[in-house]
Amino acid sequence: MPGMLLEIITAERQVFGDDVDMVVAPGIDGELGILPHHAPLMTMLQPGEILIRQEGSDTFMSVTGGFMEVIGNKVTILADACERSEEIDEARAQQAVERAQERVARQEADLEMERAVGAMRRAQVRLNIVRRRRPRGGTISPGTGDTGTASSS
Repeated sequence: MPGMLLEIITAERQVFGDDVDMVVAPGIDGELGILPHHAPLMTMLQPGEILIRQEGSDTFMSVTGGFMEVIGNKVTILADACERSEEIDEARAQQAVERAQERVARQEADLEMERAVGAMRRAQVRLNIVRRRRPRGGTISPGTGDTGTASSS
């Protein structure tokens, strides 16, 4: 099956640009699965995970929001921020989740509560993505993505 071009772009850089077989993104109204030759589409993205399937291999990224456009056989994601799983420091992500949980537990003013819940969701997404790339039963050295053991990918 012929693929489609996926480009993920932030204000700072192009995070991804290659042919893919499928993309799943967190649309504002739910998860959106995009296959080659999808109907034209424009939607907002909410914080969540992007799944990219390429030649049978899955890649996960965190996105904090943005827009997705599908035209022809090209998907363009303009993201507020986007990180590959190997760019996420698990310890820092865990600390961010804990800080956000503390803020939510304090039950501050509505606006502050909304920000705290949003921060907690973004931090939890990052933590889930970095944990998903960890080999079962292994640990990842911070910042390296390497378990120190050989594996066949």
